[in-house]
Amino acid sequence: MRRSSLVLGLAAAASALTFVGEREAAACGGCFHPPTQTVTDITDERMLLSVSQTQTTLYDQIQYSGSPTSFAWVLPIHGTVQVGLSADVLFDSIDAVTATQITPPVPDCPGPPADCIGPSAPVLGGAAAGGDAGTTDVGTVTVTKQQNVGPYETVQLHATDASALNNWLVQNGFTLPAAVLPVIDAYVTEGFDFLAMKLLPNVGIQAMRPVRVTMPGASVSLPLRMASIGTGATVGITIWVVSEGRYQPQNFPFFHIEDSALIWDWTTSSSNYTALRASNEAALNGAGWEIESAITLSQQLISSVVLSGGQYNPYGGFGSAPPSDASQDYLPVGTPDDGGLDDGGTADGGAYESADQVRNDDIAALFAGISGQNAFITRMRSDLSHTAMTNDFIVQASPDQSELSNIRQVTQSVNLQCPIYSNCQVIGNGPPSAATPVSGTSSAGGVPQGTGGCITSPQKSSGAPTGRLALLAGMLGLVAVRIVRTRRRASRRSHAANGRK
Repeated sequence: MRRSSLVLGLAAAASALTFVGEREAAACGGCFHPPTQTVTDITDERMLLSVSQTQTTLYDQIQYSGSPTSFAWVLPIHGTVQVGLSADVLFDSIDAVTATQITPPVPDCPGPPADCIGPSAPVLGGAAAGGDAGTTDVGTVTVTKQQNVGPYETVQLHATDASALNNWLVQNGFTLPAAVLPVIDAYVTEGFDFLAMKLLPNVGIQAMRPVRVTMPGASVSLPLRMASIGTGATVGITIWVVSEGRYQPQNFPFFHIEDSALIWDWTTSSSNYTALRASNEAALNGAGWEIESAITLSQQLISSVVLSGGQYNPYGGFGSAPPSDASQDYLPVGTPDDGGLDDGGTADGGAYESADQVRNDDIAALFAGISGQNAFITRMRSDLSHTAMTNDFIVQASPDQSELSNIRQVTQSVNLQCPIYSNCQVIGNGPPSAATPVSGTSSAGGVPQGTGGCITSPQKSSGAPTGRLALLAGMLGLVAVRIVRTRRRASRRSHAANGRK
């Protein structure tokens, strides 16, 4: 997963002008910001939901630690869905453009002196590829569709009896753990259908590939009950909602961390952001969701990041990186011998799509039904307790449609260390109180020490403006005395001459 940060450097510059001219400048050094803190949780499970009035697409990044040959995946769905192949780069790109960035405050250090210039289970069997399966019945279980999608074999099932569905899954190679049976029973009772998926044999896949599942209309529910199977006491989950507006949880508590609550620690070059998140989650008993951000982004920006293989520089714009080789991130669907393309972006009925075409389909599905050139992305995250995953996660449009920036500006800080100067040279670091002398003046330029932020050594005063002023004043005094004496002598002579007349 690609990450980026920025180190900012600041330098102060000043010129010291004396009464009689300009002094030679001396270097004082600079002050550098620590890197911006990026809040990431790369071990989280990640899901993405694209919602419009016409269709909804769930992107799921599948993680599986067992042998690929024993992988199987079951997802509750409504009706018949379109299944497509996605890639990790899509998740990485969305993560990059929405990552929470914590910007530290500007260090409140005294500047240099003014007279210086500074610088889930086994295999599904017996399902052959080849389009809609129509009314294939096994008891009360109906196979509504079968297709191969990249390395996966998929089958969509409808059942009105949970026992029959469980029997069908077991008969077709799904040895289900006991914990999942009550969950499936609940979904069947609620009228859900199911998408079952496994890896095709002999495809040489050693890692799972993300998939996307598209259904008609606006669906705003994520199956947390099914996702809870096999998780530990706590699971980190990040969810993005891509739509035309801001979203929030409907049936779970949530919170947002305000910038005013953030404190930057200069010792660790990090903030208390994650600590505040943890305390809020604890207060909500492990059931709370943080709305990290809700921002409007250009569809072109997001597409460019995906097309470039996930390269993104938030400080340097986008579009500079040329499109990458799609096969580095995406897999083709079907084989070239399968012939023409279908309209669903999947290997349905012998269709073939190259990696480039699969990537284009993936991006198109992300923004399908979203009008305009932008998309609103809401980023939510939780360290969710297993005991809280008894309900599916439902989102709704937020009453507040204002943006919540992912760029967080900290205004408070602790443990700040400032440079301490001597003769405009940095001689160490200390708290601001140590870096700011409390009394006296620098004889070099007559600058009060308390305003310069430097501890200065005594300087010779012969060339200082104060000495020159004193000398000038003395000379002016002598001239004045001489003028007075001359006037008195002239006056006496004038009186003497008048007396002789």
